[in-house]
Amino acid sequence: MSAPTRISLVDETSCEADVEAVLDCLRSGWLTMGPRTQALEQRLGELTGAAHALAVSSGTAGLQLALQAAGVGRGDEVVVPALAPVSAAAAVAALGAVPVLCDVADPLAPHAGPKQVEPAIGPRTRAIVAVHLHGHLADAAALRELADARGLVLVEDCSSALGAPGAGVAGALGVFSFAAGRQLAIGEGGLVVAADESHAARVRSLRSHAMTSGTWDRHRGHDPRYDVVDAGYNFRLDEPRAALALTRLERLAGEVDGRRALLARARERLRGRDDVALVFNALSVEAASPAALPLALPDGARRDRFAAALDELGVPSETLPALHAFSAYREVPGGARPQAEAAAARTCLLPLYAALGDDGMGFLLDAVEQALTRTG
Repeated sequence: MSAPTRISLVDETSCEADVEAVLDCLRSGWLTMGPRTQALEQRLGELTGAAHALAVSSGTAGLQLALQAAGVGRGDEVVVPALAPVSAAAAVAALGAVPVLCDVADPLAPHAGPKQVEPAIGPRTRAIVAVHLHGHLADAAALRELADARGLVLVEDCSSALGAPGAGVAGALGVFSFAAGRQLAIGEGGLVVAADESHAARVRSLRSHAMTSGTWDRHRGHDPRYDVVDAGYNFRLDEPRAALALTRLERLAGEVDGRRALLARARERLRGRDDVALVFNALSVEAASPAALPLALPDGARRDRFAAALDELGVPSETLPALHAFSAYREVPGGARPQAEAAAARTCLLPLYAALGDDGMGFLLDAVEQALTRTG
């Protein structure tokens, strides 16, 4: 195999089994909320250890459903880390609630723990969102203890953490994403897991217009009459994507193991350098389901020069701005967030997926070292 000259930001490959799974679904004639979706929910419930697993149209939709099931509504507040995917704040705002953006612990460990979350809790707070950033788990158990003590609901944003042991089950609800670049990537899609049947029933109802029965139920001979009991949504997962998820689920363990091996290799190669640091380096590789390779540079200007040099060398990258840097969330409450701002300015997210293999990862790490030399 020839050495790569440029690598993709996300894994763009598919195999014949993926194609056949989707074609078989199309040939079946049943295209939404049918047996493949049910099978996917069962298997993902077993994988996560959750009592209830509900497939939805996206991770963002899942967060909105989870928060609404938790009782979040207009005028409520939800504590969200300031360094998080924009979906975490958008799901809160979509319900007419206010995201209160708290700081994170440190630019090299940018999770929000009880120390950062508790000062952001006020009389209107209804829930806390724990974000498992880049596939590394926040201390959800400690946040659950805080939530329980304050009479709040903990929702875990596991959008980039499928395959990490224990993800999604410390909180009352957890949400995963199947978007491009995720460990189980199908384009769009997501999953809500819940410990309690009442939360699960609420999500199940709201995702399909709050109808008391669905098309698949009626197809199987249930009473054709139904009621609509609330203003719900069409947040259903369609069958072709469920079919694709099922076949890719068979390769999930290998995908996660491959990512862990590549992360361990990066840690070994870059150990001891004073011009770059690996974010979450203190956390165990085996406890994570890595979603990216986050590198922290000494400052924002150096990060920008480093990213430009990497791109010239054939390695694309991304950044994750702090949520309050966006126009929509510039005025939301939450106090000072210096650690989140430093993390956002300094961090560069590099590709990390199993299909990179040894050659691709070697190419990437060579480029990292060259870019550091160029921008030193």
